Amino acid sequence: MPDTRLSRRSLLKSGIAAATVATVGFPATSSFSMETVTDEVKNTRSFNPNMEYRRLGKTGLWVSAVCLGGHWKRIDKVIGVGEEINPYAGPDKAELMAPFLKNRAEVVERCIEVGINCIDFAGDAEPETYCRVLGNRREAMYLCYSHPASELRVAENCQTQRLVDLFEAGLKRCGLEYADVWRLMAHERGGLHSQAEVDAMIEALQIAKQKGLCRHTGFSTHDARWARKLIETYSPELELLCMPYTVLSKQAATNSLLESLSQHDVGVLGIKPFASNALFKGDGAPDSPFAELDDRRARQAIRRILGNPSITAPIPGLISTHQVDNVVAAIHEPRTLTDEEQAELTQLTQEVHRRLPADYQWLKDWEYV
Repeated sequence: MPDTRLSRRSLLKSGIAAATVATVGFPATSSFSMETVTDEVKNTRSFNPNMEYRRLGKTGLWVSAVCLGGHWKRIDKVIGVGEEINPYAGPDKAELMAPFLKNRAEVVERCIEVGINCIDFAGDAEPETYCRVLGNRREAMYLCYSHPASELRVAENCQTQRLVDLFEAGLKRCGLEYADVWRLMAHERGGLHSQAEVDAMIEALQIAKQKGLCRHTGFSTHDARWARKLIETYSPELELLCMPYTVLSKQAATNSLLESLSQHDVGVLGIKPFASNALFKGDGAPDSPFAELDDRRARQAIRRILGNPSITAPIPGLISTHQVDNVVAAIHEPRTLTDEEQAELTQLTQEVHRRLPADYQWLKDWEYV
C-alpha cells in the first residue's frame, strides 16, 4: 500500500516523493528540510515548509494533509448574525452577504498563509463563492469542482453532452478557465445509477479533459460498494474519489474499498471527518464553554484519519481562522494516540453514534470501509 504522506523521514529514507511503506504514527515534522524536499513538492501551490503535503493519487498533485471542504455549517455562530446560513446555498438575505463573504475571505487567506492549498466544492453556491473571494489568487489553490444542480443527482442531466455543457457554463460563471479536478457528484446511493448513466459520466469526464476544461477527473458518492466497482472498472478516468471518512471509520478486514483505491492509485478526499459535528459538545461559537474541548476532539479526529495512508486528506468545512490553525496543529501532533487519548476516543465514538442526526445515520455505513 503506497504511502501518500510526505514526511522528512520518508524522503530521507527513499529519496523519492512517495514511499512504499506507510510510516503510521510518525508525527508530521514542524519544518521540512529544504534540501530533502523535491522540487516537485516545493513547486506545489502555496507551498509552506511547515505544512505536510501528500500526493493526490495519480493526479500527481501535491496537496496539503488537510484541505478545505467547501461547506460552512454553523458559520452563523462565528460571524454572529443570529440566524442559520444555508450550508449548501449560502445566505438568502442581502444583509448577511457581507459578513459571510468576509468570513470566507479570511478563512481562505489563512489557509493560503499556512500552506493549505486545495478547496473542494460540493454545494451549489460554493464554486462561485470561493472563486469570488479568491479573486486573482486562483493559482494559490487547487480547485476540485462539483456543482450538484448541474450533475448526476438531477435525472435530466445524466447525458454526456449536457454534463459537459453544464460544467463549461459553471466554469464561466466562476471566471475559471479550467478546474484542477472535475469530480462529478453521483447519487449518495450510487448503485441507483443505470449503466447508461455511468457511461454518460465516464464519457463526460473524458471529453472535459480532452477539451481542457479540467486537468484531472473523479467522482463522489456515499456508496462504498458502487465506488469500488467503478474504481476497478474505469480506473484511468477516475483519479480521485471524494467519499465519507469520519472519526468512526476504519479499514474493513475484507473487500475493502481502501485497498482498491490504493491499488489503483486513486486520491481520496474524506468528507465528514467530524461526523456532521456529532463529534462536538459545543455549537461552534468561539465563546462556547466547550470550545477548548471541541478543539482537542477535532485534532484527535484529524490525527486518527491522517494515520491511514489510503486517505490523502480530510476536508473539514472550516468556519474560522481559529479552526484553520487548530487543524494545522493536529498535523504536527503524533499520529499514534496515547493510551489515555485512545480511551477518550473510544468513549467519544460511542457518543458520536448517539448524537448522529437522523439524516446522517447513514454515516454508520462508513465505519468499516
